[in-house]
Amino acid sequence: MRIVKYPHPTLRHPSKPLRRVDAELKKFVAEMFELMYEHRGIGLAANQVDLPYQFFIVNVTGDKAAKEEEHVLINPMIVKRDGNIEADEGCLSLPDIFAPVRRSERIVATAYTLTGEEKQYDVDGMLARVIQHEYDHLEGKLFIDRISPANMLNVKESLAEMELEFDGDRRRGVIPDDRQIVARLSKLEALRA
Repeated sequence: MRIVKYPHPTLRHPSKPLRRVDAELKKFVAEMFELMYEHRGIGLAANQVDLPYQFFIVNVTGDKAAKEEEHVLINPMIVKRDGNIEADEGCLSLPDIFAPVRRSERIVATAYTLTGEEKQYDVDGMLARVIQHEYDHLEGKLFIDRISPANMLNVKESLAEMELEFDGDRRRGVIPDDRQIVARLSKLEALRA
Protein backbone atom coordinates (compact mmCIF):
# COMPACT_ATOMS: atom_id res chain seq x y z
CA MET A 1 0.00 0.00 0.00
CA ARG A 2 1.24 3.47 -0.87
CA ILE A 3 -0.12 7.00 -0.97
CA VAL A 4 -0.96 8.06 -4.52
CA LYS A 5 0.06 11.57 -5.46
CA TYR A 6 -1.59 14.27 -7.55
CA PRO A 7 -2.67 13.99 -10.40
CA HIS A 8 -3.35 10.24 -10.00
CA PRO A 9 -6.84 9.49 -11.45
CA THR A 10 -8.06 7.66 -8.32
CA LEU A 11 -7.94 10.98 -6.45
CA ARG A 12 -10.68 12.28 -8.78
CA HIS A 13 -12.73 9.06 -8.74
CA PRO A 14 -15.87 9.47 -6.59
CA SER A 15 -15.80 6.76 -3.93
CA LYS A 16 -18.54 4.17 -3.55
CA PRO A 17 -20.37 3.38 -0.29
CA LEU A 18 -19.28 0.21 1.45
CA ARG A 19 -21.84 -2.59 1.79
CA ARG A 20 -19.74 -4.70 4.11
CA VAL A 21 -16.69 -4.65 6.33
CA ASP A 22 -14.47 -7.71 6.16
CA ALA A 23 -11.07 -8.78 7.50
CA GLU A 24 -9.29 -7.41 4.44
CA LEU A 25 -10.88 -3.98 4.89
CA LYS A 26 -9.78 -3.97 8.55
CA LYS A 27 -6.26 -4.80 7.33
CA PHE A 28 -6.44 -1.85 4.89
CA VAL A 29 -7.42 0.45 7.77
CA ALA A 30 -4.48 -0.73 9.91
CA GLU A 31 -2.06 -0.22 6.99
CA MET A 32 -3.51 3.23 6.33
CA PHE A 33 -2.91 4.29 9.93
CA GLU A 34 0.71 3.10 9.64
CA LEU A 35 1.17 5.02 6.37
CA MET A 36 -0.46 8.14 7.80
CA TYR A 37 1.84 8.15 10.81
CA GLU A 38 4.89 7.37 8.70
CA HIS A 39 4.16 10.43 6.53
CA ARG A 40 3.24 12.60 9.54
CA GLY A 41 -0.38 13.04 8.50
CA ILE A 42 -3.55 13.49 10.54
CA GLY A 43 -6.08 12.11 8.03
CA LEU A 44 -6.11 9.76 5.06
CA ALA A 45 -8.93 8.83 2.68
CA ALA A 46 -9.26 5.45 0.97
CA ASN A 47 -8.78 6.89 -2.52
CA GLN A 48 -5.43 8.32 -1.41
CA VAL A 49 -4.23 4.71 -1.20
CA ASP A 50 -5.89 3.78 -4.51
CA LEU A 51 -9.05 2.26 -3.00
CA PRO A 52 -12.51 3.34 -4.34
CA TYR A 53 -14.39 3.11 -1.04
CA GLN A 54 -16.16 5.71 1.10
CA PHE A 55 -14.09 5.70 4.23
CA PHE A 56 -11.27 7.63 5.81
CA ILE A 57 -9.18 7.62 8.95
CA VAL A 58 -8.34 10.51 11.29
CA ASN A 59 -6.11 11.18 14.28
CA VAL A 60 -5.73 14.94 14.70
CA THR A 61 -2.86 14.47 17.16
CA GLY A 62 -0.79 12.63 14.55
CA ASP A 63 0.48 10.56 17.49
CA LYS A 64 0.49 6.80 16.98
CA ALA A 65 0.34 6.29 20.75
CA ALA A 66 -2.94 8.26 21.01
CA LYS A 67 -5.16 5.33 20.00
CA GLU A 68 -8.20 6.96 21.64
CA GLU A 69 -7.94 9.76 19.03
CA GLU A 70 -8.11 7.35 16.08
CA HIS A 71 -11.35 7.49 14.10
CA VAL A 72 -12.48 5.39 11.15
CA LEU A 73 -15.43 6.96 9.32
CA ILE A 74 -17.23 4.59 6.93
CA ASN A 75 -19.88 5.93 4.53
CA PRO A 76 -19.71 9.37 6.18
CA MET A 77 -22.21 12.17 5.60
CA ILE A 78 -21.92 15.78 6.68
CA VAL A 79 -25.45 16.67 7.77
CA LYS A 80 -24.95 20.18 9.13
CA ARG A 81 -22.44 23.00 8.68
CA ASP A 82 -22.11 26.24 10.62
CA GLY A 83 -19.82 29.26 10.38
CA ASN A 84 -16.76 29.83 8.22
CA ILE A 85 -13.09 29.88 9.02
CA GLU A 86 -9.97 29.98 6.87
CA ALA A 87 -6.76 28.14 7.68
CA ASP A 88 -3.81 26.58 5.85
CA GLU A 89 -4.22 23.02 4.66
CA GLY A 90 -1.90 20.46 3.18
CA CYS A 91 -2.41 16.95 1.89
CA LEU A 92 -0.37 13.75 1.83
CA SER A 93 -1.24 13.40 -1.87
CA LEU A 94 0.11 16.89 -2.53
CA PRO A 95 3.26 16.89 -0.38
CA ASP A 96 4.85 20.21 0.55
CA ILE A 97 1.93 22.23 -0.86
CA PHE A 98 0.00 24.38 1.58
CA ALA A 99 -2.67 27.03 1.03
CA PRO A 100 -5.48 28.72 2.96
CA VAL A 101 -8.85 26.99 2.61
CA ARG A 102 -12.22 28.27 3.84
CA ARG A 103 -14.23 25.58 5.62
CA SER A 104 -17.24 25.39 7.92
CA GLU A 105 -16.20 26.12 11.49
CA ARG A 106 -18.52 23.52 13.02
CA ILE A 107 -20.05 20.41 11.47
CA VAL A 108 -22.27 17.50 12.35
CA ALA A 109 -21.31 14.30 10.53
CA THR A 110 -22.52 10.73 10.74
CA ALA A 111 -20.56 7.62 9.84
CA TYR A 112 -20.24 3.94 10.64
CA THR A 113 -17.36 2.48 12.62
CA LEU A 114 -15.46 -0.71 11.80
CA THR A 115 -17.84 -2.56 14.14
CA GLY A 116 -20.92 -1.33 12.26
CA GLU A 117 -21.98 1.18 14.92
CA GLU A 118 -23.44 4.45 13.61
CA LYS A 119 -21.69 7.39 15.22
CA GLN A 120 -22.38 11.12 15.18
CA TYR A 121 -19.61 13.71 15.25
CA ASP A 122 -20.65 17.18 16.45
CA VAL A 123 -17.26 18.86 16.15
CA ASP A 124 -15.37 22.06 15.49
CA GLY A 125 -11.72 23.06 15.25
CA MET A 126 -9.15 20.78 13.65
CA LEU A 127 -11.32 17.67 13.72
CA ALA A 128 -14.07 19.47 11.77
CA ARG A 129 -11.50 20.69 9.22
CA VAL A 130 -9.95 17.24 8.75
CA ILE A 131 -13.33 15.52 8.38
CA GLN A 132 -14.33 18.06 5.70
CA HIS A 133 -10.97 17.67 3.91
CA GLU A 134 -11.19 13.86 3.88
CA TYR A 135 -14.89 13.93 2.95
CA ASP A 136 -13.96 16.02 -0.10
CA HIS A 137 -11.50 13.29 -1.12
CA LEU A 138 -14.33 10.76 -1.20
CA GLU A 139 -16.14 13.00 -3.69
CA GLY A 140 -13.04 13.32 -5.87
CA LYS A 141 -12.21 16.84 -4.69
CA LEU A 142 -8.85 18.14 -3.51
CA PHE A 143 -8.14 21.08 -1.24
CA ILE A 144 -6.60 22.94 -4.19
CA ASP A 145 -10.11 22.98 -5.74
CA ARG A 146 -11.16 25.25 -2.85
CA ILE A 147 -8.35 27.82 -2.88
CA SER A 148 -8.54 31.32 -4.31
CA PRO A 149 -7.17 32.11 -7.78
CA ALA A 150 -4.34 34.13 -6.17
CA ASN A 151 -3.34 31.20 -3.96
CA MET A 152 -3.61 28.84 -6.94
CA LEU A 153 -0.96 30.97 -8.66
CA ASN A 154 1.30 30.38 -5.65
CA VAL A 155 1.08 26.59 -5.99
CA LYS A 156 0.81 26.30 -9.78
CA GLU A 157 4.52 25.62 -10.31
CA SER A 158 4.56 22.85 -7.68
CA LEU A 159 1.49 21.26 -9.27
CA ALA A 160 3.14 21.39 -12.70
CA GLU A 161 6.21 19.62 -11.27
CA MET A 162 4.00 16.89 -9.81
CA GLU A 163 2.24 16.48 -13.17
CA LEU A 164 5.59 16.08 -14.94
CA GLU A 165 6.72 13.50 -12.38
CA PHE A 166 3.43 11.61 -12.82
CA ASP A 167 3.80 11.63 -16.63
CA GLY A 168 7.36 10.32 -16.28
CA ASP A 169 6.19 7.51 -13.99
CA ARG A 170 3.51 6.63 -16.53
CA ARG A 171 6.03 6.49 -19.38
CA ARG A 172 8.26 4.21 -17.29
CA GLY A 173 5.30 1.92 -16.57
CA VAL A 174 5.30 2.65 -12.83
CA ILE A 175 1.69 3.91 -13.04
CA PRO A 176 -0.85 2.11 -15.28
CA ASP A 177 -2.92 3.94 -17.89
CA ASP A 178 -6.38 5.29 -17.06
CA ARG A 179 -8.16 2.31 -18.62
CA GLN A 180 -6.29 -0.13 -16.38
CA ILE A 181 -6.90 2.02 -13.31
CA VAL A 182 -10.65 2.21 -14.00
CA ALA A 183 -10.82 -1.58 -14.55
CA ARG A 184 -9.02 -2.21 -11.24
CA LEU A 185 -11.29 0.21 -9.34
CA SER A 186 -14.38 -1.45 -10.85
CA LYS A 187 -13.20 -4.88 -9.66
CA LEU A 188 -12.61 -3.52 -6.15
CA GLU A 189 -16.03 -1.82 -6.12
CA ALA A 190 -17.71 -5.12 -7.05
CA LEU A 191 -16.18 -6.75 -3.96
CA ARG A 192 -17.50 -4.37 -1.30
CA ALA A 193 -19.49 -1.46 -2.76
